[in-house]
Amino acid sequence: MPQRRGRAWVWSMAVAVAVAVAASVVVRSGGGAAQEAEHKRVPNTALVERRTLRETVTAPGSLGYSRAGELSAGRAGIITRLPRAGSQVKLGGALYSVDNRPVQLLRGHTPMWRTLTSGMSDGPDVRQLEQSLATLGYFTGAPDAHFNWTTNAAIRRWQDACKVKETGTIPLGQIVFAPDDVRVAQTVAHLGDRVAAGTAVLKLSSLRKVVSAQLKSANQAVAKVGGDVTVDLPSGKTTTGTISRVGVPEQVDQNSGKTVVVPVTITLDHPSDAGSLQEASVLVDFPTASRKNVLTVPVSALIALPGSGYGVEVVRDAATTETIKVEPGLFAGGFVEVTGDRLTAGQKVVVPTL
Repeated sequence: MPQRRGRAWVWSMAVAVAVAVAASVVVRSGGGAAQEAEHKRVPNTALVERRTLRETVTAPGSLGYSRAGELSAGRAGIITRLPRAGSQVKLGGALYSVDNRPVQLLRGHTPMWRTLTSGMSDGPDVRQLEQSLATLGYFTGAPDAHFNWTTNAAIRRWQDACKVKETGTIPLGQIVFAPDDVRVAQTVAHLGDRVAAGTAVLKLSSLRKVVSAQLKSANQAVAKVGGDVTVDLPSGKTTTGTISRVGVPEQVDQNSGKTVVVPVTITLDHPSDAGSLQEASVLVDFPTASRKNVLTVPVSALIALPGSGYGVEVVRDAATTETIKVEPGLFAGGFVEVTGDRLTAGQKVVVPTL
């Protein structure tokens, strides 16, 4: 009996060892049932795609209207009319009124600096006046820099239409020249104020929305006039823009202290993308490098290979995957450029499940 018990013990141990070995083989074998079941679970995948990658530097910016600035009274008097903030004034429209006489908007780059009247010397202000009156339908000749009887007659016709005294003369301060129609950003003066010439009355801007960004001086090489950028709007929408101006470096106060930045102005390629936004904080992405039409995968698809290098796990069928060695290129926007044998667009690669 003792001998039987000894043999039974040995037999039990042998069976236990065999089971353990078998279990080990099942776990490690590429064709074992456990691993096959693991493969049959559908992995989280992403496509290998061709796309253009852009590496970027991001800078804070603000969306607003361009050419904002103060408009000062051209002559002394009592403010008798003011526009509503946010309103637009077109060619020939009234900006405000002094002593119940409207100060009107005409088109031109040269500011009004003298009375426009018969006998005055030739100048670009005369040409601007005639061109504006011609657009409004009051000047019938060919606009030039000379003030003559046709100019005087055109002014009288315009004054008659505006229901003001017909003098054929425009006193200094009675009109404002601006390159385009304007928007009233803010009213500075108040109704009934007595203003002197040079007193701020309004803040005006153009009707065009632009983005003003502050780029760190170390990154100023990425900002070139005519360059393309991407603008991230507060709504989460992304739009594109073109660099229209690069300023000189200037020192500004930030939370961390004084720092040197480069002011950059960006014109939106599609202004309607900004919708009803009048002022807003945005982020601007300046491209520093790009790759066109390259194979890409999500950065998370890269795996470190034993020894060195990187690879991706390509899904071959519902049950198997294959690791392919790849060479990473440009990283941008959560994707990475990859090159590797037997890697083609449309394949699926395994990415970690979040």
